Amino acid sequence: MSDADAALMEASLIAVADASIDIRHALFGRFFAAYPERRASFISVDAASRRMTDETLQMMLGLAAGEEWVWPLVAELVFTHRSYGALPIAEYDAFIDMTVAELGLAAGSAWSEDCALAWQRHADALKAMIRQARAEWASAMPAGAPQIA
Repeated sequence: MSDADAALMEASLIAVADASIDIRHALFGRFFAAYPERRASFISVDAASRRMTDETLQMMLGLAAGEEWVWPLVAELVFTHRSYGALPIAEYDAFIDMTVAELGLAAGSAWSEDCALAWQRHADALKAMIRQARAEWASAMPAGAPQIA
């Protein structure tokens, strides 16, 4: 938990909102450019892009604020993503990193080195949490857990 990180992160989100920038379009454009085969996994890119972008940002901010709801949400999302097959961990990592990068582009002058470092710390923590959830599901439910790719 870091109050300073949470404050910097929140300020960047406010700057993006004040500028009326919706990062999900650029984020998903970037993601599909890197993983074009993944587009077919989405029934509605519009709905999924809203939810995935919001959840990713909320989880990172929640980690910075020391919120207890983050772990159960990560564990649930990792388990429910099993319906898409064995998603490579590199895709999770890339999506999180792309989210931070697009937020940085949209935040303009609110994006400082300290802000970028705050987001990256919690992006890295989220990536570690996803790995932990995948490992725990594999251990608890070897037949029904998401495959670790």
